[in-house]
Amino acid sequence: MKILLVGSGAREHAIARAVIRSPQKPQLACFGSSVNPGIKKLSGVYSTGNINDPVAVTEFAEDTGAELAIVGPEAPLAAGVADALWQAGIPCVGPKQALAQLETSKAFTRDLLTEYGVPGCPRYKVFNSLAGVKEFLGELGGLFVVKYDGLMGGKGVKVAGDHLADHAEAIEYCRKLVADGKSFVIEEKLIGQEFSLMSFCDGQRLAHMPAVQDHKRAYDGDNGPNTGGMGSYSTADHSLPFLTTGDIETARAINQATMRALEQKFGEGYKGILYGGFMATADGVKLIEYNARFGDPECLNVLAILESDFVAICQAIVEGNLKQNMAQFAAQATVCKYAVPEGYPDSPVKNQLIDISAIDNPNQLYLAAVDLRPDGLYETGSRTAAVVGIADDLKSAEEIAQKEIECIGGPVFHRKDIGTTKLIKQRINHMSGLRK
Repeated sequence: MKILLVGSGAREHAIARAVIRSPQKPQLACFGSSVNPGIKKLSGVYSTGNINDPVAVTEFAEDTGAELAIVGPEAPLAAGVADALWQAGIPCVGPKQALAQLETSKAFTRDLLTEYGVPGCPRYKVFNSLAGVKEFLGELGGLFVVKYDGLMGGKGVKVAGDHLADHAEAIEYCRKLVADGKSFVIEEKLIGQEFSLMSFCDGQRLAHMPAVQDHKRAYDGDNGPNTGGMGSYSTADHSLPFLTTGDIETARAINQATMRALEQKFGEGYKGILYGGFMATADGVKLIEYNARFGDPECLNVLAILESDFVAICQAIVEGNLKQNMAQFAAQATVCKYAVPEGYPDSPVKNQLIDISAIDNPNQLYLAAVDLRPDGLYETGSRTAAVVGIADDLKSAEEIAQKEIECIGGPVFHRKDIGTTKLIKQRINHMSGLRK
Protein backbone atom coordinates (compact mmCIF):
# COMPACT_ATOMS: atom_id res chain seq x y z
CA MET A 1 0.00 0.00 0.00
CA LYS A 2 1.24 3.49 -0.88
CA ILE A 3 0.60 6.22 1.69
CA LEU A 4 1.10 9.97 1.31
CA LEU A 5 2.15 12.02 4.35
CA VAL A 6 1.74 15.80 4.14
CA GLY A 7 4.04 17.82 6.43
CA SER A 8 7.61 17.63 7.69
CA GLY A 9 7.65 18.45 11.42
CA ALA A 10 8.04 16.31 14.54
CA ARG A 11 4.34 15.40 14.46
CA GLU A 12 4.79 14.05 10.94
CA HIS A 13 8.00 12.25 12.00
CA ALA A 14 5.94 10.46 14.68
CA ILE A 15 3.20 9.66 12.13
CA ALA A 16 5.80 8.34 9.66
CA ARG A 17 7.23 6.01 12.32
CA ALA A 18 3.75 4.72 13.17
CA VAL A 19 3.02 4.10 9.47
CA ILE A 20 6.27 2.20 8.90
CA ARG A 21 5.67 0.00 11.97
CA SER A 22 2.49 -1.36 10.35
CA PRO A 23 2.56 -5.10 9.59
CA GLN A 24 1.02 -4.17 6.23
CA LYS A 25 4.48 -2.88 5.24
CA PRO A 26 3.25 0.23 3.38
CA GLN A 27 5.41 2.44 1.18
CA LEU A 28 5.58 6.05 2.38
CA ALA A 29 5.79 9.17 0.22
CA CYS A 30 6.23 12.52 1.97
CA PHE A 31 5.41 16.01 0.70
CA GLY A 32 6.98 18.48 3.14
CA SER A 33 7.95 22.12 3.41
CA SER A 34 11.59 21.29 4.25
CA VAL A 35 13.87 18.25 4.26
CA ASN A 36 13.39 16.40 7.53
CA PRO A 37 16.04 13.64 7.44
CA GLY A 38 14.12 11.55 9.99
CA ILE A 39 11.10 11.34 7.70
CA LYS A 40 13.18 11.13 4.54
CA LYS A 41 14.92 8.02 5.85
CA LEU A 42 11.51 6.33 6.21
CA SER A 43 10.14 7.48 2.85
CA GLY A 44 10.51 5.89 -0.57
CA VAL A 45 9.80 9.28 -2.15
CA TYR A 46 10.32 12.69 -0.52
CA SER A 47 9.60 16.04 -2.11
CA THR A 48 9.35 19.63 -0.87
CA GLY A 49 6.90 22.29 -1.97
CA ASN A 50 3.91 24.33 -0.85
CA ILE A 51 2.02 21.90 1.39
CA ASN A 52 -0.90 24.37 1.54
CA ASP A 53 -1.49 24.19 -2.22
CA PRO A 54 -4.24 21.61 -2.91
CA VAL A 55 -3.18 21.27 -6.55
CA ALA A 56 0.50 20.67 -5.74
CA VAL A 57 -0.33 18.11 -3.02
CA THR A 58 -2.84 16.26 -5.23
CA GLU A 59 -0.44 16.13 -8.19
CA PHE A 60 2.29 14.68 -5.95
CA ALA A 61 -0.20 12.15 -4.55
CA GLU A 62 -1.21 11.05 -8.05
CA ASP A 63 2.41 10.92 -9.27
CA THR A 64 3.36 8.62 -6.38
CA GLY A 65 0.27 6.42 -6.72
CA ALA A 66 -0.93 7.19 -3.20
CA GLU A 67 -3.91 5.09 -2.07
CA LEU A 68 -4.33 6.90 1.26
CA ALA A 69 -3.25 10.34 2.50
CA ILE A 70 -2.55 11.61 6.03
CA VAL A 71 -2.41 15.40 6.52
CA GLY A 72 -0.31 16.40 9.52
CA PRO A 73 -0.55 20.19 10.06
CA GLU A 74 -3.62 22.43 10.28
CA ALA A 75 -2.82 24.93 7.50
CA PRO A 76 -3.25 22.43 4.60
CA LEU A 77 -6.61 21.38 6.09
CA ALA A 78 -7.67 25.04 6.25
CA ALA A 79 -6.62 25.42 2.60
CA GLY A 80 -8.81 22.52 1.42
CA VAL A 81 -6.10 19.92 0.77
CA ALA A 82 -8.34 17.11 2.11
CA ASP A 83 -11.18 18.18 -0.23
CA ALA A 84 -8.85 18.08 -3.25
CA LEU A 85 -7.50 14.64 -2.34
CA TRP A 86 -10.97 13.12 -1.90
CA GLN A 87 -12.03 14.70 -5.20
CA ALA A 88 -9.06 12.99 -6.87
CA GLY A 89 -10.22 9.67 -5.42
CA ILE A 90 -7.56 9.55 -2.68
CA PRO A 91 -9.09 8.95 0.80
CA CYS A 92 -7.70 11.36 3.38
CA VAL A 93 -7.18 11.21 7.15
CA GLY A 94 -7.86 14.84 7.99
CA PRO A 95 -11.15 16.74 7.76
CA LYS A 96 -12.38 18.69 4.76
CA GLN A 97 -12.12 22.48 4.81
CA ALA A 98 -15.64 23.12 6.14
CA LEU A 99 -15.27 20.64 9.00
CA ALA A 100 -11.75 21.91 9.77
CA GLN A 101 -13.40 25.17 10.85
CA LEU A 102 -13.50 23.42 14.21
CA GLU A 103 -9.89 24.62 14.49
CA THR A 104 -9.70 27.48 11.99
CA SER A 105 -12.56 29.48 13.51
CA LYS A 106 -12.99 29.95 17.26
CA ALA A 107 -16.40 31.57 16.64
CA PHE A 108 -17.61 28.64 14.53
CA THR A 109 -16.73 26.16 17.28
CA ARG A 110 -18.40 28.12 20.09
CA ASP A 111 -21.52 28.65 17.97
CA LEU A 112 -21.59 24.95 16.98
CA LEU A 113 -21.43 23.82 20.61
CA THR A 114 -24.17 26.28 21.57
CA GLU A 115 -26.43 25.41 18.62
CA TYR A 116 -26.29 21.66 19.27
CA GLY A 117 -26.23 21.78 23.07
CA VAL A 118 -22.74 20.33 23.46
CA PRO A 119 -21.70 20.71 27.12
CA GLY A 120 -18.53 22.38 28.38
CA CYS A 121 -18.82 25.73 26.61
CA PRO A 122 -17.89 28.83 28.67
CA ARG A 123 -19.68 32.20 28.34
CA TYR A 124 -18.61 33.94 25.13
CA LYS A 125 -19.51 36.54 22.49
CA VAL A 126 -18.28 37.04 18.92
CA PHE A 127 -17.25 40.51 17.71
CA ASN A 128 -16.13 42.18 14.48
CA SER A 129 -16.16 45.71 15.88
CA LEU A 130 -15.65 47.38 19.25
CA ALA A 131 -19.41 47.71 19.78
CA GLY A 132 -20.31 45.92 23.01
CA VAL A 133 -16.74 44.92 23.87
CA LYS A 134 -16.43 47.15 26.95
CA GLU A 135 -19.82 46.02 28.27
CA PHE A 136 -19.09 42.30 27.90
CA LEU A 137 -15.67 42.68 29.52
CA GLY A 138 -17.50 44.40 32.39
CA GLU A 139 -19.73 41.33 32.76
CA LEU A 140 -16.72 38.99 32.87
CA GLY A 141 -14.71 41.15 35.29
CA GLY A 142 -11.11 40.02 35.59
CA LEU A 143 -11.72 36.58 34.09
CA PHE A 144 -11.58 37.08 30.31
CA VAL A 145 -9.80 35.79 27.22
CA VAL A 146 -9.61 37.45 23.78
CA LYS A 147 -9.18 35.05 20.84
CA TYR A 148 -8.49 36.06 17.25
CA ASP A 149 -10.92 34.12 15.08
CA GLY A 150 -8.46 32.25 12.86
CA LEU A 151 -5.09 30.51 12.70
CA MET A 152 -2.20 32.41 14.26
CA GLY A 153 0.12 29.57 15.25
CA GLY A 154 -1.08 29.66 18.86
CA LYS A 155 -0.27 33.38 19.21
CA GLY A 156 -3.77 34.84 18.67
CA VAL A 157 -5.05 34.09 22.18
CA LYS A 158 -4.57 36.74 24.88
CA VAL A 159 -5.43 35.78 28.45
CA ALA A 160 -6.21 38.15 31.34
CA GLY A 161 -3.35 38.24 33.83
CA ASP A 162 -0.96 36.48 31.46
CA HIS A 163 -0.96 38.73 28.38
CA LEU A 164 -3.47 41.45 29.18
CA ALA A 165 -3.22 43.36 32.47
CA ASP A 166 -6.67 44.96 32.40
CA HIS A 167 -9.70 45.87 30.29
CA ALA A 168 -7.85 48.82 28.70
CA GLU A 169 -5.16 46.49 27.29
CA ALA A 170 -7.84 44.07 26.14
CA ILE A 171 -9.71 46.81 24.29
CA GLU A 172 -6.45 47.97 22.68
CA TYR A 173 -5.80 44.41 21.40
CA CYS A 174 -9.37 44.25 20.09
CA ARG A 175 -8.87 47.62 18.38
CA LYS A 176 -5.82 46.25 16.53
CA LEU A 177 -7.79 43.21 15.38
CA VAL A 178 -10.65 45.40 14.14
CA ALA A 179 -8.18 47.67 12.31
CA ASP A 180 -6.84 44.57 10.52
CA GLY A 181 -10.38 43.55 9.56
CA LYS A 182 -10.35 40.58 11.94
CA SER A 183 -13.21 39.19 13.99
CA PHE A 184 -12.60 37.83 17.50
CA VAL A 185 -14.17 36.00 20.42
CA ILE A 186 -14.20 37.22 24.00
CA GLU A 187 -14.93 34.48 26.51
CA GLU A 188 -14.79 33.61 30.18
CA LYS A 189 -11.33 32.68 31.47
CA LEU A 190 -11.38 29.16 32.87
CA ILE A 191 -9.44 28.36 36.06
CA GLY A 192 -8.02 24.88 36.45
CA GLN A 193 -5.65 22.42 34.79
CA GLU A 194 -5.43 22.00 31.02
CA PHE A 195 -5.26 18.62 29.31
CA SER A 196 -5.59 17.20 25.82
CA LEU A 197 -7.80 14.31 24.82
CA MET A 198 -7.47 13.25 21.18
CA SER A 199 -9.79 10.79 19.45
CA PHE A 200 -9.54 8.98 16.13
CA CYS A 201 -12.78 9.78 14.28
CA ASP A 202 -14.49 8.16 11.28
CA GLY A 203 -17.47 10.54 11.33
CA GLN A 204 -19.73 8.11 13.22
CA ARG A 205 -17.49 6.62 15.90
CA LEU A 206 -14.50 7.56 18.01
CA ALA A 207 -11.49 5.64 19.30
CA HIS A 208 -9.97 7.61 22.18
CA MET A 209 -6.28 8.10 22.95
CA PRO A 210 -4.60 8.55 26.35
CA ALA A 211 -4.94 11.95 28.01
CA VAL A 212 -1.84 14.16 27.77
CA GLN A 213 -0.77 17.42 29.41
CA ASP A 214 1.14 19.94 27.30
CA HIS A 215 3.32 22.81 28.60
CA LYS A 216 2.93 26.01 26.59
CA ARG A 217 5.21 28.36 28.54
CA ALA A 218 8.79 28.69 27.34
CA TYR A 219 10.61 28.48 30.67
CA ASP A 220 10.71 26.31 33.79
CA GLY A 221 7.98 26.94 36.35
CA ASP A 222 5.46 27.84 33.62
CA ASN A 223 7.13 31.19 33.06
CA GLY A 224 7.80 33.16 29.88
CA PRO A 225 5.83 33.59 26.66
CA ASN A 226 3.46 31.04 25.15
CA THR A 227 4.94 28.65 22.59
CA GLY A 228 3.73 25.88 20.29
CA GLY A 229 4.41 23.52 23.22
CA MET A 230 7.66 22.80 25.07
CA GLY A 231 6.79 19.22 25.96
CA SER A 232 4.15 16.95 27.41
CA TYR A 233 3.58 13.82 29.47
CA SER A 234 1.14 10.94 29.84
CA THR A 235 0.80 8.36 32.57
CA ALA A 236 0.70 4.57 32.48
CA ASP A 237 -3.03 4.50 33.33
CA HIS A 238 -3.78 6.81 30.34
CA SER A 239 -5.33 9.43 32.65
CA LEU A 240 -3.44 12.25 34.43
CA PRO A 241 -2.61 12.59 38.15
CA PHE A 242 -5.03 15.51 38.69
CA LEU A 243 -7.97 14.03 36.76
CA THR A 244 -10.84 11.83 37.96
CA THR A 245 -12.43 9.01 35.98
CA GLY A 246 -15.40 11.32 35.56
CA ASP A 247 -13.20 14.02 33.98
CA ILE A 248 -12.00 11.60 31.31
CA GLU A 249 -15.54 10.38 30.66
CA THR A 250 -16.78 13.98 30.30
CA ALA A 251 -14.03 14.92 27.83
CA ARG A 252 -14.80 11.81 25.75
CA ALA A 253 -18.51 12.64 25.82
CA ILE A 254 -17.83 16.20 24.61
CA ASN A 255 -15.77 14.83 21.70
CA GLN A 256 -18.62 12.42 20.93
CA ALA A 257 -21.25 15.17 20.98
CA THR A 258 -19.09 17.45 18.84
CA MET A 259 -18.64 14.70 16.23
CA ARG A 260 -22.42 14.28 16.05
CA ALA A 261 -22.98 18.04 15.82
CA LEU A 262 -20.58 18.31 12.88
CA GLU A 263 -22.36 15.57 10.98
CA GLN A 264 -25.75 17.14 11.62
CA LYS A 265 -24.50 20.54 10.48
CA PHE A 266 -22.73 19.46 7.30
CA GLY A 267 -24.48 16.23 6.40
CA GLU A 268 -21.16 14.40 6.29
CA GLY A 269 -18.81 12.98 8.89
CA TYR A 270 -15.54 14.36 10.24
CA LYS A 271 -12.73 11.99 9.27
CA GLY A 272 -9.45 12.49 11.06
CA ILE A 273 -8.17 13.39 14.50
CA LEU A 274 -10.56 15.19 16.85
CA TYR A 275 -8.31 16.94 19.36
CA GLY A 276 -10.04 18.52 22.34
CA GLY A 277 -8.14 20.97 24.51
CA PHE A 278 -9.89 20.83 27.88
CA MET A 279 -9.75 22.49 31.29
CA ALA A 280 -10.56 20.59 34.46
CA THR A 281 -12.25 23.20 36.69
CA ALA A 282 -14.11 23.31 40.02
CA ASP A 283 -17.32 23.13 37.92
CA GLY A 284 -16.25 20.14 35.84
CA VAL A 285 -14.53 19.78 32.48
CA LYS A 286 -14.82 22.67 30.00
CA LEU A 287 -13.68 22.91 26.39
CA ILE A 288 -10.94 25.47 25.70
CA GLU A 289 -10.65 24.79 21.96
CA TYR A 290 -10.56 22.15 19.27
CA ASN A 291 -7.78 21.27 16.88
CA ALA A 292 -8.46 19.37 13.66
CA ARG A 293 -5.29 17.24 13.70
CA PHE A 294 -2.81 15.53 16.04
CA GLY A 295 -1.35 17.78 18.71
CA ASP A 296 2.35 18.52 18.61
CA PRO A 297 3.87 17.45 21.04
CA GLU A 298 0.98 15.25 22.29
CA CYS A 299 1.12 13.12 19.14
CA LEU A 300 4.66 12.04 20.07
CA ASN A 301 3.50 10.73 23.45
CA VAL A 302 0.55 8.68 22.21
CA LEU A 303 1.95 7.26 18.96
CA ALA A 304 5.13 6.19 20.78
CA ILE A 305 3.05 3.73 22.85
CA LEU A 306 0.45 2.76 20.21
CA GLU A 307 0.46 -1.05 20.01
CA SER A 308 -2.18 -1.36 17.26
CA ASP A 309 -1.65 -1.14 13.52
CA PHE A 310 -1.78 2.61 12.80
CA VAL A 311 -2.43 2.04 9.10
CA ALA A 312 -5.43 -0.16 9.95
CA ILE A 313 -6.79 2.69 12.12
CA CYS A 314 -6.35 5.12 9.20
CA GLN A 315 -8.13 2.69 6.87
CA ALA A 316 -11.00 2.38 9.35
CA ILE A 317 -11.26 6.19 9.57
CA VAL A 318 -11.67 6.66 5.81
CA GLU A 319 -13.86 3.56 5.36
CA GLY A 320 -16.11 4.38 8.30
CA ASN A 321 -15.73 1.22 10.41
CA LEU A 322 -13.68 2.44 13.37
CA LYS A 323 -13.86 0.70 16.77
CA GLN A 324 -12.27 1.58 20.12
CA ASN A 325 -10.47 -1.77 20.33
CA MET A 326 -8.56 -0.89 17.14
CA ALA A 327 -6.55 1.66 19.18
CA GLN A 328 -4.63 -0.16 21.91
CA PHE A 329 -1.89 1.64 23.85
CA ALA A 330 0.84 0.22 26.08
CA ALA A 331 0.38 0.75 29.83
CA GLN A 332 3.47 2.96 30.03
CA ALA A 333 4.24 6.55 30.96
CA THR A 334 5.77 8.98 28.46
CA VAL A 335 7.58 12.31 28.78
CA CYS A 336 8.31 14.48 25.75
CA LYS A 337 10.74 17.43 25.87
CA TYR A 338 11.49 19.87 23.06
CA ALA A 339 14.83 21.50 22.24
CA VAL A 340 14.09 24.93 20.76
CA PRO A 341 16.33 27.68 19.31
CA GLU A 342 17.84 30.25 21.65
CA GLY A 343 15.53 33.26 21.73
CA TYR A 344 12.44 31.17 20.92
CA PRO A 345 9.60 32.06 20.53
CA ASP A 346 9.94 35.83 20.15
CA SER A 347 13.35 36.20 18.46
CA PRO A 348 14.73 32.70 17.72
CA VAL A 349 18.13 32.20 16.13
CA LYS A 350 17.87 30.67 12.65
CA ASN A 351 20.04 28.72 10.23
CA GLN A 352 22.33 27.41 12.97
CA LEU A 353 23.91 23.95 12.89
CA ILE A 354 22.72 21.42 15.45
CA ASP A 355 24.30 18.10 16.42
CA ILE A 356 22.19 15.04 17.26
CA SER A 357 25.01 12.47 17.05
CA ALA A 358 25.19 11.94 20.84
CA ILE A 359 21.54 10.84 21.15
CA ASP A 360 21.45 7.39 22.79
CA ASN A 361 18.11 6.21 21.36
CA PRO A 362 17.51 7.73 17.90
CA ASN A 363 14.17 5.87 17.69
CA GLN A 364 12.75 8.28 20.26
CA LEU A 365 14.22 11.44 18.66
CA TYR A 366 11.76 13.45 16.57
CA LEU A 367 13.07 16.13 14.25
CA ALA A 368 10.91 19.22 13.81
CA ALA A 369 11.86 22.62 12.32
CA VAL A 370 15.10 21.47 10.71
CA ASP A 371 16.54 21.39 7.21
CA LEU A 372 19.14 18.93 5.98
CA ARG A 373 21.78 20.68 3.86
CA PRO A 374 24.98 19.36 2.31
CA ASP A 375 27.07 20.47 5.30
CA GLY A 376 24.75 19.33 8.07
CA LEU A 377 21.46 19.74 9.92
CA TYR A 378 20.19 23.28 10.49
CA GLU A 379 17.49 24.61 12.80
CA THR A 380 15.08 26.87 10.93
CA GLY A 381 13.70 29.03 13.75
CA SER A 382 10.78 27.14 15.28
CA ARG A 383 10.89 24.15 17.67
CA THR A 384 13.94 22.12 16.64
CA ALA A 385 13.69 18.54 17.92
CA ALA A 386 11.94 16.51 20.58
CA VAL A 387 12.76 13.38 22.55
CA VAL A 388 10.35 10.98 24.26
CA GLY A 389 11.17 8.95 27.34
CA ILE A 390 9.07 5.80 27.83
CA ALA A 391 8.98 3.76 31.04
CA ASP A 392 6.65 1.95 33.44
CA ASP A 393 6.43 5.04 35.66
CA LEU A 394 6.54 8.78 35.08
CA LYS A 395 9.69 9.43 37.11
CA SER A 396 11.75 6.99 35.02
CA ALA A 397 10.29 8.30 31.76
CA GLU A 398 11.24 11.87 32.74
CA GLU A 399 14.80 10.85 33.60
CA ILE A 400 15.20 9.19 30.17
CA ALA A 401 13.83 12.24 28.36
CA GLN A 402 16.04 14.65 30.33
CA LYS A 403 19.18 12.63 29.67
CA GLU A 404 18.43 12.49 25.92
CA ILE A 405 17.47 16.13 25.44
CA GLU A 406 20.81 17.20 26.96
CA CYS A 407 22.56 15.33 24.13
CA ILE A 408 21.33 17.75 21.44
CA GLY A 409 24.12 20.17 20.62
CA GLY A 410 23.84 23.69 19.25
CA PRO A 411 22.20 27.00 20.26
CA VAL A 412 19.11 25.39 21.82
CA PHE A 413 17.37 25.24 25.20
CA HIS A 414 14.67 23.11 26.82
CA ARG A 415 12.46 22.95 29.90
CA LYS A 416 13.95 20.76 32.60
CA ASP A 417 10.79 20.54 34.74
CA ILE A 418 8.34 18.79 32.38
CA GLY A 419 7.22 15.49 33.87
CA THR A 420 9.07 16.05 37.15
CA THR A 421 7.55 15.01 40.46
CA LYS A 422 7.75 18.57 41.78
CA LEU A 423 5.80 20.16 38.94
CA ILE A 424 3.17 17.43 38.83
CA LYS A 425 2.65 17.72 42.62
CA GLN A 426 1.95 21.44 42.10
CA ARG A 427 -0.69 20.56 39.47
CA ILE A 428 -2.32 18.00 41.80
CA ASN A 429 -2.37 20.48 44.73
CA HIS A 430 -3.82 23.22 42.52
CA MET A 431 -6.62 20.96 41.32
CA SER A 432 -7.31 19.60 44.83
CA GLY A 433 -7.65 23.17 46.11
CA LEU A 434 -10.11 24.06 43.37
CA ARG A 435 -12.26 20.98 43.95
CA LYS A 436 -12.52 21.73 47.67
